[in-house]
Amino acid sequence: MAPSVLAADFGRLAEQVAAVEAGGAEMLHLDVMDGHFVPNISFGVPVIKSLRKYTKCFLDAHLMIAEPKRYAEAFVNAGCDHITFHIEVTDEPQAVMEHIRGLGVSVGVSINPGTAVSAIEGILGDVDLVLVMSVWPGFGGQSFIPDVLDKVKELHARLGSHQRLQIDGGIDDKTIGPAAAAGADTFVAGTAIFGTPDPPQAMRQLHQLAVQAAKRSISNG
Repeated sequence: MAPSVLAADFGRLAEQVAAVEAGGAEMLHLDVMDGHFVPNISFGVPVIKSLRKYTKCFLDAHLMIAEPKRYAEAFVNAGCDHITFHIEVTDEPQAVMEHIRGLGVSVGVSINPGTAVSAIEGILGDVDLVLVMSVWPGFGGQSFIPDVLDKVKELHARLGSHQRLQIDGGIDDKTIGPAAAAGADTFVAGTAIFGTPDPPQAMRQLHQLAVQAAKRSISNG
């Protein structure tokens, strides 16, 4: 589980992060939006730098920005442990990936709902994580797009055991099971965790549903 900080109450951010840590969170998902690649603006380096002081969680930065190579170092210096960039923003994904890895962190690549797996063919074997967007980035409150599960299945069959397959968008108690059954192993959830009266319990329940679905999928072959 990777709780999405974007859905937290920023007036109580440290408190809310502590709550999901108590619920077992080891990773926090940081949705960074620049108002260019996506129309909305979220938060950036100062917030992440402040957050780093209050958590030992692995900070997973999802850069929904037009120039990831330009800004990656600032996010690493702020305390991010991982950087994911979008394939849609660059014609030189290998150079972006190598630059981020050279900063001493792991690197991932993300594909939008309308982007085929073939778009990341050139770096598929070299990244640490692939993020499949199950909604269009930059807008909250969207419904899960079930068609992306075909891409999750394809990627699950092709990625190595050292690589993570993450899914982000509309993940809740109804969609996490199908996502896990398709092969996703890392689940970004925002409102389904922070929008509940008991975020730690919500996170534990989602985790349990994912584990159950993955086990059923394995047993069914």
